[in-house]
Amino acid sequence: MHFKYFLYLLIIILFFGCSNKQLPDVSNIKVDVALERFEQDFFVMDSLQTEKSLDALQLKYPSFAIDYLFNILGATPQKDSTLKLVNLFINDAIYKQVSKDAQIQFKNFSVYKKEIEQSFKYIKYYFPKYNLPKKIITFVGPIDGVGTALTSTHDIAIGLQSFLGANYPIYNSAYVQEIYPSYITQKFAPNYISLNVVKNIVDEMYPYTHSGRPLIEQMVEKGKRLYLQDALLPNIPDSVKMGYTGNQLSECNNNEAFIFSFFVQNNFLFQREPSIIMPFITDGPKTQELSQTAPGNIGSFVGFKIVQNWMKKNKNKTLEQLMNTPATAIFNEANYKP
Repeated sequence: MHFKYFLYLLIIILFFGCSNKQLPDVSNIKVDVALERFEQDFFVMDSLQTEKSLDALQLKYPSFAIDYLFNILGATPQKDSTLKLVNLFINDAIYKQVSKDAQIQFKNFSVYKKEIEQSFKYIKYYFPKYNLPKKIITFVGPIDGVGTALTSTHDIAIGLQSFLGANYPIYNSAYVQEIYPSYITQKFAPNYISLNVVKNIVDEMYPYTHSGRPLIEQMVEKGKRLYLQDALLPNIPDSVKMGYTGNQLSECNNNEAFIFSFFVQNNFLFQREPSIIMPFITDGPKTQELSQTAPGNIGSFVGFKIVQNWMKKNKNKTLEQLMNTPATAIFNEANYKP
């Protein structure tokens, strides 16, 4: 009896010891992030007094109101056309419904604010010189518009219309599916909010242009960003970070060696032709060149594994050093052989 109990305890310890990531203690790091709900003021405007309502909105949100009108709604500088566009938007039956559903879904935004604040603590830990956003502003904009973005005043803007759940009926309409197929709308879920916010920040810290670079460099650069997102959002599943289902990620992990050998045997690693390499490093329903069941963006998965291998061999390297190390050096030094 005692032996069985001891064995059970040992299994639990081993399981959690192996599965949990060793995380830095950020409990004493303070971040101060305010939350503003722009959409709650925008969609209650009086359409009979739009100009007066907009003036009041701009007083409350002096910078974001301008960002919203011109960068999100796409208004023009002419006052009459702006007022007309705003009236059309707030009275549109679809967006009235979207706004209503967003208020139900995100009545309490505190869980997402807390996730973002926690990621900010990790950013401050790893990148102490980075100037963190001080404000989160939620809004409802066009469905084919921005989901998350850094504003002109370096705040975080979150478009709730992009996170209403993969099965949200409007996402499955013919119009939206033409713009965003199901492999994209499957990521239009609340658990992608903090990930998208972190992606915006990573892109700002480390802008990346892939033009003309061989596939292996682009794979590793994508892998570096995935590794960084993993460090800044350690409690988010890897499947979410990859944009895969749990089963897709499990299959990729089980076939890791086969996937890498596919790139080697077809001499793809140093290929530069965009039409050949883009299917491997961009979102898609599948990677048909590999198999009918392989998910899209499979090159980023391999890049992530290469970076993980390199970091295991370079435990003293910081995330800043990782991001500043050339992709070719990481690939050569990782000696990746799954």
